[in-house]
Amino acid sequence: MDFKDIVQRRRSIRQFTDEPVTDDQLKTILRAALMAPTGHSKRAWQFFVVKDKEQLGILSQCKEAGGEFLSKAAVAVVVAYDAEASDVWIEDAAIAAVTMQYQATELGLGSCWSQIRCRKDNQGVDATENIRKQLGLEPQLQVLCIIGFGHPAIERKLQDESRLSWNAVR
Repeated sequence: MDFKDIVQRRRSIRQFTDEPVTDDQLKTILRAALMAPTGHSKRAWQFFVVKDKEQLGILSQCKEAGGEFLSKAAVAVVVAYDAEASDVWIEDAAIAAVTMQYQATELGLGSCWSQIRCRKDNQGVDATENIRKQLGLEPQLQVLCIIGFGHPAIERKLQDESRLSWNAVR
């Protein structure tokens, strides 16, 4: 599969089978993230791997809505960054997160992004604070997102090229 095919095939997958993600697959995904570019080569990110089903369930409730699928994922990666180390931490963390998703697609795995930055739980508590408490993150670490990974329980159609907004290209 070439990159053009990977880009077209990558879709958000929120339903996973019970099949585990292998250690080799996870290492390949994390390798891709660690190779992602960053501003000024800061690489001040940290990736927290969560496999424990109880912890995945807690993570799925760290914000008001949109993270429920994490409880069904085989593994999740919390994408955090030392915000004091770089003024472009959001961009750097996003590039690493998306790079993991493309790598997962190439491996035949599904993934979905759960936004954490600027989100709160149903009690109004900041989602990053919930994750800090659960995983024991240092105070300078900001959480951009959590990516859930697993074997897809559904098959999604390829992205439809006829729906591309070429008028956005100037």
